[in-house]
Amino acid sequence: MITSHNLGRKRAALAGAIGVGLVAALAGCASSDPLAEPTDDASAETEGGAVVVGSQAYPSNEVIAEIYAQALEGAGFEVERQFNIGQRDAYLPSLENGEIDLFPEYSGNLLQFYDEDTEARTPDDVYAGLTEALPEGLVALEQSTATDQDSYTVTADFAEENGLVTIADLAGVDGTLTLGGPAELEERPYGPQGAKEIYGVDLDFSATGDTTVEDLLAGTIDVANVYTSDPRIETQDLVPLEDPDGLFLASNVVPIASSDVADELAAVIDPVSEALTPEGLVALNVQNTDEQRSAAEVAEEWLADNGLN
Repeated sequence: MITSHNLGRKRAALAGAIGVGLVAALAGCASSDPLAEPTDDASAETEGGAVVVGSQAYPSNEVIAEIYAQALEGAGFEVERQFNIGQRDAYLPSLENGEIDLFPEYSGNLLQFYDEDTEARTPDDVYAGLTEALPEGLVALEQSTATDQDSYTVTADFAEENGLVTIADLAGVDGTLTLGGPAELEERPYGPQGAKEIYGVDLDFSATGDTTVEDLLAGTIDVANVYTSDPRIETQDLVPLEDPDGLFLASNVVPIASSDVADELAAVIDPVSEALTPEGLVALNVQNTDEQRSAAEVAEEWLADNGLN
């Protein structure tokens, strides 16, 4: 258990890491020896000073957590990883009591955990609702545009043939369109009835279950309910349609931090969130799950490619 005294020491250590790193950088600039090797004093490996980064037992979430961890290490922080913890009932108590300092979350799903009656749907509204719903001691850092949520997805060929960009564009397609997904989708607010009410789109429904993407590729359905971080979006050339009016609850990737260290972490993690895009998250998942590359390797390459290492 991390006590309030330890949290205070941790915050001081984190601030020290930034300060020492800055002093070291200035000293390096002033050195009379331009070939002198830089020191590594910014590691701030003091007792109680490690930033604890957690993750769900979910490959995509672990990759994001590893990106956070390596970004912090690159900025001079000592980092402890507590990955593959499980679902929210397993890790939220540790996040709320300060045992974990930073965790990649999903805005809509987390908002519903704390406020099951929320009516927020769009990314900005969900984020605003989340910042109000979080318990004392937790802070939402800047959210990413990357998402892991339900979508209406079509093949790239179908999108190009019919000029599809948003869900609303489906209303202009000739003939009857069929939506495929799990059986419960038919009665969900974001099923056919929701599409009709919000976008004026008429959709038949087919319960496709685990073969939804296969049915979409085979042409037995026209529109598929697919999670936006699914690697098959890239590998099978699929297109999630934009949802400007909030048929689906937005669930953007958002770092949740302990308020005791949030300001220090935000300086490093907010640029990570800014760089992480929907397409980028899918590509990371392809590398991790399809290409069987480790989370550490994928994260290191992504940070380098985005100038964040």
